[in-house]
Amino acid sequence: MTTKQFSVIPTEDELKAIGRDLRFHPTHNDQPKALTKQQIEHFNQSGFVAPLDVYSGAEIQEIRNYFDDLLQRVVAAGGNSYSISSAHLRYGPVYDILTNRKIVDYVSDLLGENVIAWGSHFFCKMPRDGKAVAWHQDASYWPLTPSKAVTVWLAIDDADIENACMKFIAGSHHFGHLTYRESSPADHNVLNQSIDNPEQYGEVVIDELRAGQVSIHSDLLLHGSEANDSDRRRCGLTLRYCAADVHAALGWNEKGVQVRGQDTKGHWSNNPRPEGR
Repeated sequence: MTTKQFSVIPTEDELKAIGRDLRFHPTHNDQPKALTKQQIEHFNQSGFVAPLDVYSGAEIQEIRNYFDDLLQRVVAAGGNSYSISSAHLRYGPVYDILTNRKIVDYVSDLLGENVIAWGSHFFCKMPRDGKAVAWHQDASYWPLTPSKAVTVWLAIDDADIENACMKFIAGSHHFGHLTYRESSPADHNVLNQSIDNPEQYGEVVIDELRAGQVSIHSDLLLHGSEANDSDRRRCGLTLRYCAADVHAALGWNEKGVQVRGQDTKGHWSNNPRPEGR
């Protein structure tokens, strides 16, 4: 297990003190290698790309079997289905997913030739668990600047309307950092922030994915998901990436893994694959 120290959940005062640049920085790439030019333009205009194929049926079944075992171990140790965060720093198989070349190729087309992977968090909604993920922007939680970061959402299980797949507000990333309120216990929210009336910022788009597929969205894009009221689990693994010239405060640079190109400023750690399973 890593001994590196970083602030897990920055406070609002800590984030304000950083002076972050929370403007969308569009992608300029006339020669993409994995995405099409149309997909890059869609990312610039709508803030996301989906669906993208990564793992075959057999490959994602192997990953699902691994997660089933990991979840059992975490729950036995007192955790829950949402508590497996920064998993690439502890578990070798998650590190392998984070550094998967096919995923990194997609991300590099959006962020450039120098890319850092820094985050991995399972969002696993058990059947009828009653918890929603309120409308939010990832950038609200991250001590990163400038805002040149994306989330890759890997479907471990099939994710659809029935089992509360993710939803986007297309184009909402163009509005910068939006005002949010703190969630109350009555919201039954996995997160502690909520942005009300999201439809004023754009059209709701449903992000249905087959297991093994991913979507990629800007850190400024409004997104969320309903509570899973079905009898089926809905597990996704969020993978976080940024351009290497992004500065991470509060020790978050210690989470880094250099997955493409160089870290020319020498700011980010380049963590090795952990031995833990």
